[in-house]
Amino acid sequence: MSPRPSKRQPFRIDPSATAAFSALRDAIPRGFSRDAAGAIKAVVIGGGTGAPMSIRTLLSLGATTSAVVAMADDGGSTGILREEADVTPPGDIRKCIAAFARNPNDPLVKVFKYRFAVARDHALGNLLLAGLEDACGSFPEAIAICERLLDAQGHVYPSTLDHVTLVAQTRDGRLLDGQAVACHSKTALDWVALKGEEGQIRPYQPAIDAIEDADLIVLGPGSLFTSIIPNLLVPGITEAIRRSRGRVLFVCSLADVQGETWGLTALEHFQALVDHGMDGLIDYMLVHSPEPIKAETVVDDHYHVMVEEAASKQTPEPVRSVAIDYRDMLAIQSAGPVVIARNLADGNNPTWHSPQALREAFGDVIRMCRFRNRIN
Repeated sequence: MSPRPSKRQPFRIDPSATAAFSALRDAIPRGFSRDAAGAIKAVVIGGGTGAPMSIRTLLSLGATTSAVVAMADDGGSTGILREEADVTPPGDIRKCIAAFARNPNDPLVKVFKYRFAVARDHALGNLLLAGLEDACGSFPEAIAICERLLDAQGHVYPSTLDHVTLVAQTRDGRLLDGQAVACHSKTALDWVALKGEEGQIRPYQPAIDAIEDADLIVLGPGSLFTSIIPNLLVPGITEAIRRSRGRVLFVCSLADVQGETWGLTALEHFQALVDHGMDGLIDYMLVHSPEPIKAETVVDDHYHVMVEEAASKQTPEPVRSVAIDYRDMLAIQSAGPVVIARNLADGNNPTWHSPQALREAFGDVIRMCRFRNRIN
């Protein structure tokens, strides 16, 4: 008699790097004052995978925090709801609202993140946001209700309320349509753009206001071309960053985990932001480096050739850190940003940030922002 097939787990929660961040409340960085950080207004710009890490880190430091979130997601539960219910993409908004929850262990917060195998793997938070948008006739009101339900410690703002689609071109010249397709490209992307379903894309004004009022603007971490840059493509967002008095921190990804940045160095990550409107706007760049960057450290010139060959053969590769060497660090710094190189990886999950290391780095950036502001 053959064994009975195992039942599919009816409820599950997506693996999240932010779970480890709950312990941050108990260990403040040495020499750091939560009271002083409380006067800092920070805004995180990104998507739903990396942005929650910055949100939890800033909250643990006592900073007044908000988030501006990309609206190009069209995969998974969000993609189904976009196509079949014509709603504003809820997925990345849901993840950021959950990151703001005062008590991550509250049962309501946990069930907000549940996915239901019996309902096409929809996340409950996605369904709740979609249903509330229909009931209220307003996506911002749906967000506000969910923020109250989860006792959120900050606000989440869509970068736009217009329905948008991401288009991309790879470095080998192929055109891709849609965020879900672009992020799983077999070769790195060269550029991305947004197209509006109604021919125009307008920024969400509260998102503009939050950026203009910020003391610290954090880009990422997260998928460069499909989570961070789509926000910058909304007309008015980079202009708001330019008008803001806030300093800008770019948190570069730790490793190659998606095809969209396959084989790109830290310098190429930075250049992609410059090419998409951030020229002259980045003050600090946080990069992962397992060892101190020394003058003699130079990335192998054959690195990119090897990566492209591996990608073209679709050969499984181990996780690789996003490369940075002394030469590239100097190139980035010559363009304006201060490069902060640290060992940022979690020892057990090399594609996730260590909560303690990330908070130490953010604390240092906040101190530098205060010092530079006193000088200016």
